[in-house]
Amino acid sequence: MEKGQSMWGGRFRKPPHELVEAFNASVHFDKRLAAYDIQGSIAHVRMLKRQGIIAVEEAERIEAGLCEISQEIEQGRFEFRTALEDVHMNIEHELTERIGAVGGKLHTGRSRNDQVALDMHLFVKAEAGQVLELLHTLQEVLLAQAERYMDIVIPGYTHLQRAQPVRFSHHLLAYFWMFERDRERLQGVVRRADLSPLGAGALAGTTFPIDRVDVAETLGFAGIYENSLDAVSDRDYILEFLFALATVMMHLSRFSEELILYSSTEFGWIELDDAYATGSSMMPQKKNPDVAELVRGKTGRVYGHLQALLTTCKGLPLAYNKDMQEDKEGLFDALDTVKPSLRLFAGMLDSLTVRKDRLDTLLQGDYSAATDLADALVRDGVPFRAAHEVVGNLVRYAADRQIAFVDLTPAQLAEAAPQVAPDWISALTPEHVVEARTSRGGTARFAVVEQWTRAEEVWRSHR
Repeated sequence: MEKGQSMWGGRFRKPPHELVEAFNASVHFDKRLAAYDIQGSIAHVRMLKRQGIIAVEEAERIEAGLCEISQEIEQGRFEFRTALEDVHMNIEHELTERIGAVGGKLHTGRSRNDQVALDMHLFVKAEAGQVLELLHTLQEVLLAQAERYMDIVIPGYTHLQRAQPVRFSHHLLAYFWMFERDRERLQGVVRRADLSPLGAGALAGTTFPIDRVDVAETLGFAGIYENSLDAVSDRDYILEFLFALATVMMHLSRFSEELILYSSTEFGWIELDDAYATGSSMMPQKKNPDVAELVRGKTGRVYGHLQALLTTCKGLPLAYNKDMQEDKEGLFDALDTVKPSLRLFAGMLDSLTVRKDRLDTLLQGDYSAATDLADALVRDGVPFRAAHEVVGNLVRYAADRQIAFVDLTPAQLAEAAPQVAPDWISALTPEHVVEARTSRGGTARFAVVEQWTRAEEVWRSHR
């Protein structure tokens, strides 16, 4: 193709301005879809052959040419040209250069509109599968660490204030279930992306006797779009994918925040492996949780891509509009952010250690057993609200004197809360408190073991 020409130029008297050509082009990013584009084209040309729309010999030449181009792309030997706008035209033009005018028959009965939609459906299905695998691996690490640290008790927080002690395994399993919901969302993305748009044409179908179902089955789709307008204009599955990815990052970011806090000197009960931390160029003592901080920071990047595509789609009339070209770069970057974040997070979590000595110190002297005292009063016949006030007064009394519950003398206890029996105080160890939470989903050891077993069954069911 000569400079200034285009594959759609018959209607035009002059070529596009050079700035328009560059602004309009997408090949610098959509070449990432090349393998899917060729996969779709081969399925399409085979259908054209079966339907008698093109000759057998022509179809075989086209398929052979596509396979040759595919190999060159895989080997990095194919030259993509901005003047040809996108990945589709680059491949089709090269095909025609190699096998002659018959290459132009590949585009019979389809448009770039349904072609790019097909590529994106294939891409989303494949990439969602990869994210599902990475989540599966992360859940495996969570299960392993929860089992390893089954008997470690940590402070539990609400409002980032000491609330009640919990098992570290219980804390880790909370994230297992968050990531399980992420998996379910991604599985929903795959189901809704599992429709073939090919054959919708530009917007209204085609006059050729194509077999859309045949192509869909060849490509492994569960079905086809029933409406050609919907087929070429639907970006819901990409929006849903971005939402699922943003939620994954939100969960990773919450976890990152905790690892950053708990590995700080002020908390100091988690030690990150050196391989997942960095130092300071000035301060020799520093061990910075950069991986966790970057995961936390990159979360906003993925949020931005979701918001951008929502904004792009909000005012688009049916059917295809060039605005939809903006659906790719954000999704590509979101995946390039989420996948390494998941890989790194799994390694960071697998290699961290918990400092029990520091936890024992932290758990001494707080008042996180206050609810247990109130519950003991309730079992003694005191209404809960009255019990709450009694124990609240006792906390204030002890805190004013900087005395832990277990260090209160019988005389002090009688002065501050005569309703509380002295032997109740001696039972308020962190271990006793966690073992008292026996309800399903609670933090008692047997309850956590049961939860862990259910979680492992769910994890194994992924295969």
